[in-house]
Amino acid sequence: MQLNELFELVAKKKASDLLISAGAPPMVRVDGRLYRTRNEELTPEQTKKMIYEVLTANQKKEFETNKELDLSLAVGRKHRFRVNIYLQKGAVTGAFRPIPEVIPALDELGVPQIVSDLAGAKQGLILVTGPTGHGKTTTQASMIDLINNTRECHIITIEEPIEFVHRHKKSIVDQREVGEDTKGFYEALRCVLRQDPDVILVGEMRDLETIQTALRAAETGHLVLATLHTNDAIQSVDRVIDVFPAGQQQQIRFMLSMTLLAVVSQRLIPRADSDGRILAAEILLNNTAVANLIREGKTHQVYSIMETNTKEGMITMDRCIKDLYMQGLISYEDAISQVRNAKAIMDVKS
Repeated sequence: MQLNELFELVAKKKASDLLISAGAPPMVRVDGRLYRTRNEELTPEQTKKMIYEVLTANQKKEFETNKELDLSLAVGRKHRFRVNIYLQKGAVTGAFRPIPEVIPALDELGVPQIVSDLAGAKQGLILVTGPTGHGKTTTQASMIDLINNTRECHIITIEEPIEFVHRHKKSIVDQREVGEDTKGFYEALRCVLRQDPDVILVGEMRDLETIQTALRAAETGHLVLATLHTNDAIQSVDRVIDVFPAGQQQQIRFMLSMTLLAVVSQRLIPRADSDGRILAAEILLNNTAVANLIREGKTHQVYSIMETNTKEGMITMDRCIKDLYMQGLISYEDAISQVRNAKAIMDVKS
């Protein structure tokens, strides 16, 4: 089977990922589960040939130098993918993630209404967090698209690679790809304030310099959207602080308490009533009580604030998952596996 045929299969099965690896047939991930395709196991020669067919000469050279490569791939008008090429046991290996051509609206994703409201903010930091493959990039793209449709802004995105392509609508959207348009996230952020932005999207906050510069941008009157690979809202706040040396952490706590607008932590859970997955979201809003706890280094107490401020739009992951289970949208087994406190689900079942 040729790579183009596999791309057609991905579209037909609505797969979230395609994996090309020597020693196994091509595999697709559908609703979070991996399935083997009806093909023979691939040899290292076959995987290299298949993957190299879609790379440019410069991309091949970069991959052979760094042994890692991120890229976005457009195949005709039908298929776009985020691609990571790497080596395993010396064999060229690839992970292909399809990117929808149309950016979905926030209400189509199932995120709470408060996320749409947050997109109207003029300044501050919004973190979209969660495990890899659970829709963070899609949520961010939908927020940017909402701003693009409703506000006259200059939006600058820094991505690795560019996934969703935004057209200029009410806003101007300049998309910069790490490796192609800029050397790195920090380098792009260091210069971004001289580019007259209103809204800045940071594809990933990976290091101290990037996080510090993103906080400063939020502090100086810009709306900053960024992602972290963390499991919940409180862990996300702690991750931002803990990346700094102990001597700087109090200053960062103060800066974060002043600039943070919200943390949207999300997971995709298999549906019990049909194929596909449903989004579960935890929302932390930075009110006066939360800001005080961040400044005082008492983030472990934030969870109780979230539980008692649901009218503001806050919701814990446990509450969201419990609601989905009570509506019959997810199974008991999946609910139990995703919550902090399994007793709440067990009490409902009994």
